[in-house]
Amino acid sequence: MSCFCFTYSVTVRSVASFRNFTAQYQIAATATSSRISEEELKSWVQGNLTECARSVFIFDEMENMPPGVIDVLEPFLGPSHVVFRTNYRKAIYVFISTTGDDAILKVALENRQAGREREEIKLRDLEEAVLQMSYNSNTSGFFQSNIVQQKLITRFVPFLPLTRNHVERCAQSQLHQRNIRSRSDVVEAVGRSMFYAPVHGQYFSTTGCKAVSAKIDFFL
Repeated sequence: MSCFCFTYSVTVRSVASFRNFTAQYQIAATATSSRISEEELKSWVQGNLTECARSVFIFDEMENMPPGVIDVLEPFLGPSHVVFRTNYRKAIYVFISTTGDDAILKVALENRQAGREREEIKLRDLEEAVLQMSYNSNTSGFFQSNIVQQKLITRFVPFLPLTRNHVERCAQSQLHQRNIRSRSDVVEAVGRSMFYAPVHGQYFSTTGCKAVSAKIDFFL
């Protein structure tokens, strides 16, 4: 867990996948271990809200969280103003997942083939598809989740796939962070070496910018 305190009294608390709750109990996909982890998660959120009501909770890699566990947050996201004697309405919850990436790529490709630019894709074109995939996919931490069913998530925000131009801009930015200038050869080599989909069109990067740093090391 990482905590960052800001001057306006907001505390950011991050959960990477389910690892924060597996170290002590070696959580497995069993009913008993799930109950243990649910209690841990509820206690962790409740304790942090008691300490700082203006908290931002970031749950990364939600696709790795066992289905059903996240529903322990339902009381904190529901309509009640005070839960467990703590005012939680000032808190923000962010859930990050790769679930739905196939649906996002499909819409992006359809728009491309129809002659529309990536930037023309609207939230309404993707939000429902991402919601349905999050709820219906058994590889999603929100699989059959009460939180989704009761519409307790304010917004589903899709991350659009990146084009080669975006990848090269990532490479340029990382080179600048290393105080390396005027290496367009490295930028172009990184962009050229990435994998794109579909195979014949090569419109969108299949990995985003995740592999850019390693590619830069290779071409420097």
